[in-house]
Amino acid sequence: MVDRSDVLVVRAGSISVALPLSDIVETMRPLPIEPIANMPAFVLGLAVIRGAAVPVLHLGSLLQSSHQSATSRFVSLRVGARTMAVAVDAVVGVQELRTLNLAELPPLFHDTHAEVIQAIGAIDAELLLVLQSARMVPESVWQRIDANESRP
Repeated sequence: MVDRSDVLVVRAGSISVALPLSDIVETMRPLPIEPIANMPAFVLGLAVIRGAAVPVLHLGSLLQSSHQSATSRFVSLRVGARTMAVAVDAVVGVQELRTLNLAELPPLFHDTHAEVIQAIGAIDAELLLVLQSARMVPESVWQRIDANESRP
């Protein structure tokens, strides 16, 4: 890990979440979402962003937050050759994150989707979860989305 990295801090209910700034494409108002059958609860469906069908994840549901509020923003991310979007309650802003102030995930979080959480820390005395964008959408979900798009 490097000593510093820039992140976009967003809110999902009462949770502050850091997304790697290098993965962020843009933030936008929520767009219409087309549901897809047989997806995990955190996958809201597909939205057309810049002419492409992109999976939209509900960040609060992904982190198993009981908080269910209206989404105020989408954040689109580039993950390898793919694009996805996360529905968030608010975009807080860009922060410089000192990785020296981060800790590994405690056992308390192992019941959540721990594979997406890289580390935990604090920002303004509040808990901050640092996510790994590449792990937010399981490969099985990408395969189902690809199969859905290939149908006539």
